Amino acid sequence: MPKFPIDAPKRKVIKALEALGFKMVREHEHIAMKRENSDGTTTPLTMPNHKNIKGSTLCTICNQAGISRDEFLEAFRKS
Repeated sequence: MPKFPIDAPKRKVIKALEALGFKMVREHEHIAMKRENSDGTTTPLTMPNHKNIKGSTLCTICNQAGISRDEFLEAFRKS
């Protein structure tokens, strides 16, 4: 199973999440994003506003937002 990047650049992570349908709601100490789902619900996502995002943090973000590891890594590589 492929691993998350150790220290992923914040901008590349945001681009990958946007490719997965998330839109930025607010950026301050944390970055708040949300995705409108086809069934009318929304999926919130919050991540720290650091220059680089640790792999363990990415894993937690993806788990809480319901994004599979492979799905995120594919979007991350394309961004």
